[in-house]
Amino acid sequence: MPIVPRPPAADSASVSVPARPAKPAYAVRLAFAILSPLARPRPATGMLLDMESGSRPACSLAQEGQHVRSLGKLIGLAAALFGGYFIFTHYEIQGLERLNLKPRAESPGTPATTPVGGPPRVEGGAETITIASFNIQVFGQAKLAKPEVMQVLAHAVRRFDVIAVQEVRSKTQDLIPKFLALINADGARYDYAISPPIGRTVSKEQYVFIFDTNRIELDRESLYVVDDPDDLLHREPLVAGFRVRGPAPHEAFTFTLVNIHTDPDEVAAELNALDDVYRAVQRDGRGEDDVILLGDLNADDRNLGQLGALSNITWAISGVATNTRGTKLYDNLIFQQNATVEYTGRSGVLNLMQEYGLTMDQALEVSDHLPVWAEFNVREGAVGGRVAGRPIETPR
Repeated sequence: MPIVPRPPAADSASVSVPARPAKPAYAVRLAFAILSPLARPRPATGMLLDMESGSRPACSLAQEGQHVRSLGKLIGLAAALFGGYFIFTHYEIQGLERLNLKPRAESPGTPATTPVGGPPRVEGGAETITIASFNIQVFGQAKLAKPEVMQVLAHAVRRFDVIAVQEVRSKTQDLIPKFLALINADGARYDYAISPPIGRTVSKEQYVFIFDTNRIELDRESLYVVDDPDDLLHREPLVAGFRVRGPAPHEAFTFTLVNIHTDPDEVAAELNALDDVYRAVQRDGRGEDDVILLGDLNADDRNLGQLGALSNITWAISGVATNTRGTKLYDNLIFQQNATVEYTGRSGVLNLMQEYGLTMDQALEVSDHLPVWAEFNVREGAVGGRVAGRPIETPR
């Protein structure tokens, strides 16, 4: 790379600088004065100064030679330092446009920091997928205008293979496409399906499914909003059928998700209607036995009403808060354990404060709910990590 003289400042002609001594000679004299005492070898035993006369015993020729060589090295170092300073102040280096710097790897024991791309997936791997639910409180244009909030949301979504989102409230239909662009900004390939605005009042909401197309495919013909002729539900659920990518189609886990957000003022009545919704989805003609109802139920696992009284019903989240303040269990995934044997037993709540280093106020800017998730095997009929009917080999 060429080294060229550094151009003078635009107003250098009008600036007068007092004359200095010649720099090389000045630097050498200064280095000699400072470093000369440091270069002198420490006298060995038997060579201490005569305290009365102040004279110094004679050194050997070899010792004097060592003194000279040490002093020469230090003077050379000082000259090199001055040379670098001289070039830096009088010349500029060109050709560094493509220079790339990156932080050194942290040494063992250094506290880990959250990477820019967000933490890795919660669970799951080649043989499992994660299904999640997240009430993104009043998700609209105001939240979209907060980059730090949207980054957390995008990172959180990328933790899962498919996620049901509740409480989307936007007067325009560009919210989710913009959100998806942010999710996919790192090269991911997520897609979405969205319901029409639903609700009895002018303040309507939309349900959304967001899924990783590398791992999950949506049967768009299976997408529908539950019919509620008796108006038992404030917001009728959105239903969609999915299949896992990877295994052969006849082996891949297929499942139906029922996305729901109950009305906080009508929780008991709506939970007593959701058992009928659950059975209706099972009997909708597609023959799918793996039906997973998930969302913000506004009720914990001990108070699910008639929904919780369905035969063989179970839930993924129990005994842990799902709201951001850590006081209530509102969100869950509900399914029949005798049918959905693909459930691995692994589930949890993604604590945004812990995962992203947020304060309570910052986390509440994201949502007053936390994502909840459960893990399932990618193969239809898999039980506890194996395929039903295949014996488990005993380790030898």
